Amino acid sequence: MELDLPKVMSQLTEKLEGWLEKFISLLPNIALGIVVVIATILIGRLIKSLSNKYMQKWGTNITIARFLSKLFYLVFILLGLMLALSVMDLSKTVTSILAGLGIIGLALGFAFQDTAANFMSGIYITFNQPFALGDIVETNEGHMGKVRDISLRVTQVETFDGPIVYIPNRFLFEQSFINYTERGRRRLRLACGISYGDDLDKVEKVVIEALNSVEGRLESEEVTVFWTEFGDSSINFTANIWFEYNRDNRKFLMVRNSAIKKLKAAFDQNDIMIPFPIRTLDFGIKGGEKLSEMKIDTGGRSGKGPSE
Repeated sequence: MELDLPKVMSQLTEKLEGWLEKFISLLPNIALGIVVVIATILIGRLIKSLSNKYMQKWGTNITIARFLSKLFYLVFILLGLMLALSVMDLSKTVTSILAGLGIIGLALGFAFQDTAANFMSGIYITFNQPFALGDIVETNEGHMGKVRDISLRVTQVETFDGPIVYIPNRFLFEQSFINYTERGRRRLRLACGISYGDDLDKVEKVVIEALNSVEGRLESEEVTVFWTEFGDSSINFTANIWFEYNRDNRKFLMVRNSAIKKLKAAFDQNDIMIPFPIRTLDFGIKGGEKLSEMKIDTGGRSGKGPSE
């Protein structure tokens, strides 16, 4: 069977001409659709900015305000795209897209389970607020710092050394973590030891008087001293100080420095000794020799010297 090339070319030309005529007839709708998309993006950004601003002004938590403003933006963009497709006389395409999105969403849900878990965890963190921007947290992996940003996928924690750690939200949802600033106060436990020759009652009094003057200490909480153990060369204790600790006041290191300096100065003034490690050597045990009876020869060897 021979191919009728002129006939094929004629049919192809007619088809292309039909498509071209259809495209030309849709040009006004396409132009209007493009205008709708551009207007949707611009108006969506304005809605996002204004909603975030006024929700915070009305007292909504900053994290929730940012999340809701992003959600409003995404919903508005999606509606704008659907409207643009309808304007371009692609209503059947809109239906196909919606059906396809459902199938794609189901497939992506299985393929990106961790991402979906992070997303849902981010929503939980946003609304339940176990921590907020500016809080000091410590994760189960040992990352400690200030919460810098909370997104739907990760939480940014700025460590005290400067680097920023990106923590997937599902870890903060599933695992334990410490929030240091939620209560607005924190306790400093200062461990120390004094010699066995010091009076414990006197030491307690000196410690409490010294630490009462630490700047930032909460007046509502007393300084407490607890003796913990008989050490190798000292009797050890811990002194406990409560101080204000929140998002705006994080002076843990300053309080600790001040407490150590004041405690050392108070011990010096009251002749209280913080001992060095002490070792007692006894040469008088059974089977040995007393140190006073030992002789050392000129060669540095220990023992009795040779008889003359």
